[in-house]
Amino acid sequence: MRAFVFPGQGAQTIGMGKALADAYPQARAVFEEVDEALGEALSVLIWEGEQDALTLTRNAQPALMATSMAAMAALGAEGVTVRSADFVAGHSLGEYSALCAAGAISLADTAQLLRARGEAMQRAVAVGEGAMAAILGLDLETVQGVAREAAEGQVVEAANDNDPGQVVISGHKPAVERAVAVAQERGAKRAVMLPVSAPFHCSLMEPAARVMADQLKDVAIEPPLVPVVANVRARGESAPDAIRGLLVEQVTGMVRWRESIAWMAGEGVAEVWEVGAGKALSGMVRRIAREVATRQVGTPEDVTAAVESMS
Repeated sequence: MRAFVFPGQGAQTIGMGKALADAYPQARAVFEEVDEALGEALSVLIWEGEQDALTLTRNAQPALMATSMAAMAALGAEGVTVRSADFVAGHSLGEYSALCAAGAISLADTAQLLRARGEAMQRAVAVGEGAMAAILGLDLETVQGVAREAAEGQVVEAANDNDPGQVVISGHKPAVERAVAVAQERGAKRAVMLPVSAPFHCSLMEPAARVMADQLKDVAIEPPLVPVVANVRARGESAPDAIRGLLVEQVTGMVRWRESIAWMAGEGVAEVWEVGAGKALSGMVRRIAREVATRQVGTPEDVTAAVESMS
């Protein structure tokens, strides 16, 4: 069995997807459709812009999705569709890519939703008030205890349970800084503040969750062609109404990536393809389920190798 997974924020780089667009008209058409949906030339920013501009949440989210969908289009041109996977999943915004790949949400709607999501998440907390940090070498339960101790009436919560030795926390900046110090006292290998513009996946994102509830209310969601493993539930889901609710819950909820990969491995998944930019998810997969093989699909050469691996 096989799963396709899709990267989240942090994987963005200038030039991503350009080789795919040059090699495959179908991939170029993805970027053109996203540009049209957003009413701007996002593809020019992705391929020729400044990294700082691409990293802005409002840009990074649709840009990463477009790159993942371009890779899917290239695979499709070679005869490999989402039906070649038994499950799809995505890390945070990557869940939208997974839903788009599985035919649940149209490409144009996905681009517009991610632009709205990025802007809402940025507006939810004033710049400088929130923060995130990566805690390495402690398990989820220990980090949750650290967060409770460090809160002191403020918000600091586990935001991403990425793999057995990496948990990201999120919340008010002073509380996150206190948690970093406590985590180091508890024996964390590393505890480092992350260069992010907002405290994602914690209760401070409630204003953004309300925006997304409104945005998602009238969007057409079809049953996905293969089940989507939802971040906040860590198991497969195919019911459109449930998916709509889970996307709202995801804004403030923890990304249960470790559990999601373990669940798919338990269902029989033996191979995971990371479709789009970067390779961070593949590293996480190997740390969660060593028996699961990984493959990146982000360049024309990757597409060729992936297709050949199936023959």
